[in-house]
Amino acid sequence: MTSHVYKHIELTGSSVESSDDAVRQAIAKAAQTIRGMRWFEVVETRGHIDADAVAHWQVTIKVGFTLEN
Repeated sequence: MTSHVYKHIELTGSSVESSDDAVRQAIAKAAQTIRGMRWFEVVETRGHIDADAVAHWQVTIKVGFTLEN
């Protein structure tokens, strides 16, 4: 197994569907410009309530990616 050095960034994804979809949205957007993503950690979950129901999810994640040589 080789050694790696990771950089991590914090992202917030949003979705009207679910917290899982909010995470997927954040990762999909980051994947457009960041290579080598390896892991994520959910840091915070929050939402918006409208008419006594969940209307919107926001999930903040840390994403780790491998630094290139």
